[in-house]
Amino acid sequence: MKTLMVFDFDHTVVDDNSDTWVIRCLPDQTLPNSLKDSYQKGQWTDYMGRVLSYIGDQAVSPDGIRVTMETIPFTEGMAELLVFISAHKSTVDCVVISDSNAVFIDWILGAAGLRSAVDRVLTNPARFDDRGYLRVRRHHSHDCACCPVNLCKRKALEQYLAERSASGDTEYHRMFYVGDGGNDLCPTSCLRGGDVVMPRRGFTLEGLLSKLQGREPSLKARVVPWSSGTEVLAELRAHMLQSRP
Repeated sequence: MKTLMVFDFDHTVVDDNSDTWVIRCLPDQTLPNSLKDSYQKGQWTDYMGRVLSYIGDQAVSPDGIRVTMETIPFTEGMAELLVFISAHKSTVDCVVISDSNAVFIDWILGAAGLRSAVDRVLTNPARFDDRGYLRVRRHHSHDCACCPVNLCKRKALEQYLAERSASGDTEYHRMFYVGDGGNDLCPTSCLRGGDVVMPRRGFTLEGLLSKLQGREPSLKARVVPWSSGTEVLAELRAHMLQSRP
């Protein structure tokens, strides 16, 4: 019986948007208006593909991108929370579900020495091609009308849970979902009555959940807002104390 911690990444684990942070690697740290205006709602990953191609066209090297990405700040208390999780892997699994990409998240966690805390990253695949351009692809396809075309976090979480259940070696006593954005609402329908959804105070998810509490039967989890990773850690510690035999 283990605990599962599920985290969004941007504005949750890190205190900014990794996809917009990368623009800082450009010499003038801005994009042309024609590129900015090419974004279409719900198709952020396709837009980021064009942004990353533009960065490659400006002769920014993979190392140049990496150095920039490794400067993104962690949200207060999140690094300490992940260190705690890393020290309790026998009882706590940790998954990141993010609309960023695999390269960015790997770099950022690696630079902070926190890769060992995260058991699985469910995000958009990315790799450098032969020219040194970073290429990003949609995580999967889905038929959820509520989510961006590249990623339904509910589907991603359901698939992960089904995989763990099929392996026969993991049953989660409690799940915590920690996020901030509108695309973090859909996966809360996966949570059970004993689980906890933790929206970041002052961000979109908190407002959406406040409208649903008491009125939406699919929202079974307890809602506990947070402002720092320290508060999430306190909630996790309290659960672990209660779960001791």
